[in-house]
Amino acid sequence: MGKRALIIFTLIATVALPFALRSKKPALAPADDTVVIITPHNEAIRTEFARGFQAWYRARTGRSVAVDWRVVGGTSDITRFLESEYIAAFRNFWTGRLHREWSGEIQTGFADPGLPAVAPAAVREARAVFLASDVSCGHDLFFGGGSYDFVRQAQAGRIVPARVRRIHPEWFVDAVIPLRFTGEQYWDEGECWFGNVISSYGILYNVDALARLGLAPPQEWRDLTDARYAGALALSDPTKSSSMAKAFENIIQQQMQQRLASLGGANEPPAVREGWVAGMKLIQLLAANARYFTDSSQKPPIDVAQGDCAAGICIDFYGRAQADAVERRGANRLRFVTPRGGTVNSVDPIAILRGAPHREVAELFLEYTLTMDAQKLWNFKPGTDGGPARFALRRLPARRDFYAHSEWKPLRSDPDANPFADPDPLVYRPEWTSHLFRELAFVARVMCLDAHTELASAWRAINAAPVDRRARAMAVLQEIQAVDYVAVNGRIRATLASKDKVDEVRLASELGAKFRAQYRDAEAIARGEK
Repeated sequence: MGKRALIIFTLIATVALPFALRSKKPALAPADDTVVIITPHNEAIRTEFARGFQAWYRARTGRSVAVDWRVVGGTSDITRFLESEYIAAFRNFWTGRLHREWSGEIQTGFADPGLPAVAPAAVREARAVFLASDVSCGHDLFFGGGSYDFVRQAQAGRIVPARVRRIHPEWFVDAVIPLRFTGEQYWDEGECWFGNVISSYGILYNVDALARLGLAPPQEWRDLTDARYAGALALSDPTKSSSMAKAFENIIQQQMQQRLASLGGANEPPAVREGWVAGMKLIQLLAANARYFTDSSQKPPIDVAQGDCAAGICIDFYGRAQADAVERRGANRLRFVTPRGGTVNSVDPIAILRGAPHREVAELFLEYTLTMDAQKLWNFKPGTDGGPARFALRRLPARRDFYAHSEWKPLRSDPDANPFADPDPLVYRPEWTSHLFRELAFVARVMCLDAHTELASAWRAINAAPVDRRARAMAVLQEIQAVDYVAVNGRIRATLASKDKVDEVRLASELGAKFRAQYRDAEAIARGEK
């Protein structure tokens, strides 16, 4: 009995001791106000912006505020989440408060910006009621992600105009935050969203891994098509990562512009068609070298840092932050490069969601992100005056006047970076590809992801084949008429716009099977079997 009692006493003491020895800190008082933000931003950004806003809010209002971050995944995941939440909320409003009958047509139509005039009267009424309502998804702000996603949210009516431009008109001029720069839109003329930080896309590479492969540092997208990268290139799934889809769009835009320049700036339609084909072929070869296509856009920088991959395509701040983290540990093996003339400087916006339960606090948070106090957080070094407390965010502010302060250079993480002074920017032409953003991701999926095993195998065989067979095999490998510019604007776009999702599944299955068979044929030619 004594032995058993000793064991029980020891267990009780083990559990109780931490509670007995903990410091007697007073419980945190609840904040006066709250703001709920859904975001794809990482923990470093969330931490620094919460701290900065809390200080700014207290100075502005004399009140405390709690920032309630909601993280459901990347931007594509947030888009799907908001869509489902607003469907549920509006259905409750339509059936519960208005006592109206719900239908599949209403569910599809109430958020459809292209609702035709011949749509049923109940569907058109539902659309009008939703746009006039304060139906809420329970969140106040959508913060971070590409402008494409915010344009879609504005068109659907899920985000609403904010007041910041009316109270700070001096911010929305070319000298501060231009409406457009190098073809990219930086804020919404309807005042539904506002860019507060700039993103570009590039290549993170591991110096040691390149040396092992006998490769020079990449400077352009095409450098990554070198066969020595086979199995050593890290890519994200463009259907899950909007940043990877945007990087692929940049690749295609650059090819289109190079074709147009080769024609002396004339004959734009054929240059666009040929550039699409050239860009898709380049993407195909990147995919042939890919080790994987991950769902997470944060995985490639990690794997490149560990040497599991020699290089990876990523958004600029992921690359810079990973290089910074490795350097802090005493290593200097990572480099991030922006391909020459191969990437646009686009913005990550912020917007107020329809029916925001804490609307006034949401308006102030949005305003805060555009103040110079918040802009400093993006690129000042930790611990500097006005900078982040703990994390180097390594991002580039959207305010042009930020870069006019030369005295801030010693305080900045990237003192020489200035997206507004790029000597060779890629000028984005939205009329060429912006309407095909979803279609581009779909084509990359059926051509590269769904057939990746066959593509990679054919690529290895081609690079091991004699020169005469190699040329024939490459011609078969890169036959992409089924997904050229005409096809993607025609059959593919129409299928993806169909209300019957089975149509998309059928097309994906058909094209995936076509490319798998094509890659097997290319491999057989390379091996001399055909």
